[in-house]
Amino acid sequence: MRRFMIALLGGLLSAGGVAAVAAQDKSAPDANALQDGRKVAGMCRTCHGLDGLARIPIAPHIGGEPVDYLIAQLNAFKTGEREHEMMTVVASGLSDDQISKVALWFSHFEVSGTLPADTSENDAPELCVGCHSANGISTLEDAPNLAGETNIYIETQLKAFRTGKRVHDVMTPIAKDLTDAEMQAAADWYSNIAIEISEPPGK
Repeated sequence: MRRFMIALLGGLLSAGGVAAVAAQDKSAPDANALQDGRKVAGMCRTCHGLDGLARIPIAPHIGGEPVDYLIAQLNAFKTGEREHEMMTVVASGLSDDQISKVALWFSHFEVSGTLPADTSENDAPELCVGCHSANGISTLEDAPNLAGETNIYIETQLKAFRTGKRVHDVMTPIAKDLTDAEMQAAADWYSNIAIEISEPPGK
């Protein structure tokens, strides 16, 4: 019953998230701010690529992520709320302006996720689809895309939520109830989705 209620809550949040996204200003980002963000992104390219497509298995794809999510995570690394030996050092050296602009840079990319030909959206992990969708492209401004992330990255984050190393109002209670096998199944699902990150049309 508890899992059903969490899944239902995820669906309700998703509906609200879609409306919020639709209501956002879709005008092109400020060109100067975008270029400033690109300069900051230079320090991210070794792990995340300049386009946000991760170059190493333990780093997430960040191209096309919601700008609010990126800002929140960078601030969490900066303040110590979220810990990582590399990201803590990087984020602690960024000003609020740099964080906003590098988040703008990575968020301006378009991202899509394509399921393998022999799978159906109905097979997606029930507890994940409300926020992350069956194809791994987030429906909420404060939830990340999961499409194409590696198994090791997804499982590491789920276990961090389960142990309390990472804390989140929604993810912590969900992860605490997951078995290792369920975490692996979720990781397998999203890691098998093909991700594409590209410049918006006209760029």
